[in-house]
Order: sequence, then structure tokens, then C-alpha cells
Amino acid sequence: MNRGARRTGLFTEPADYDAFLGVLCDAGRRIPIRVLAFAVMPNHWHLVLWPREDGHLSAFMAWATATHVRRWHLAHGTTGGGTLYQGRFKAVPVSTDGHFLTVCRYVERNPVRAGLVARADEWPWSSASEHGRRVGPSLHAWPVPRPACWAELLHTPEPESDLRKLRSGASVNGPPLGPRDWSGDVAARLQWYGGFRKRGRPPKASSGGRK
Repeated sequence: MNRGARRTGLFTEPADYDAFLGVLCDAGRRIPIRVLAFAVMPNHWHLVLWPREDGHLSAFMAWATATHVRRWHLAHGTTGGGTLYQGRFKAVPVSTDGHFLTVCRYVERNPVRAGLVARADEWPWSSASEHGRRVGPSLHAWPVPRPACWAELLHTPEPESDLRKLRSGASVNGPPLGPRDWSGDVAARLQWYGGFRKRGRPPKASSGGRK
């Protein structure tokens, strides 16, 4: 996910939303990444992506955000106007189990929790809506079966415990979401230690027993 700098409204009219979804389509033609779910909000967006190779996520997001910034400034007559995003995108690895379904539900229900619509499929710029699926990037089949009751799940509030966990991970590059053993293996392979380390300075390396 990423957010506008200083809470800047990234999208103020339908053309802004559609333009961003167009950027995602163009990015997907350059870097082959599988898009599983998305929601574009007035001042931020969420994407659920499935990279084919390590490194594809960073390449996809770097091209997409740089291109969006350039096109946004051009469309709004503010070329050279400075920063649009608050910084680099935030990401959290997710296991292909119930955690994955929880994340997709969280993303597609974003407009409902924000009070923008009453039902997830009423927000035009998410993968839950017909318009979003038509204008946005092509959606790839999920790595786990979509529950038959998915529409009902989108219209039912999530448990508060799920929201707290996902929101804390969205504010930083959080620890991988999944079974404990899986999370540890993924963190080691990707050197993804966000959320695992305690805050503060790292301990000094040993100097042969001298103090």
C-alpha cells in the first residue's frame, strides 16, 4: 500500500482513479506480476500481488508509482510540483492460507469501513466491483479457492482482532502473515525482518570478550 504525502488526496474525480488503474495495467505488461485484489481510495491504495520471482514486486511498484506521479502532475498541471507519495510503498508477505483470504477481504472492504459505500461492490475502483474489474488490471486466479460465501463475507464486518493485526502491518513493512514456521522461513529467505526486531539500536558486536 501507499498513501499521498501529507494526506494529499491522490484521487479527486473518476478520471484520477481510472488513470491509476491504467498505470497498473501498463505496469503489468512490463513486469509480469499477478494481481489478486485491489482497492483505490481517495488518498491511498491497497494491492494484493503475487510476484513470479523475487525482485518483481519492487520493480513493478517502482515503475507504477514513478509513472503515476509523472502522469498525475501532467494531468493536474503541476509538473515539477514535488512529492506525491509519503514514501516507498509498504508491503507484507502473506501465506496462501486463511491469512490470504483475510487480507483480500480487508482490502476489498476498505471503502465500506471508510463510509464511502454501503456495500463493497458499490465502490467502482476496487476488485470487488464490476467497473474495477473491467477498467483495472486483469485479475489472476487465487492460490486458494474463493469461498462460495465471499459476497456475504464482504458485507460482514471483520473481527476487530483481524483489523488490528492488518492495520499494524500496513503502517510499516510488517512481519509475514501466516503460520509461525512459514513466517520465519520467509523472513529468513527474503531477509524480511520488519516487525520482528525490537526497536532501538542493535547490540554491538562482540570484541573478543573485551568490554
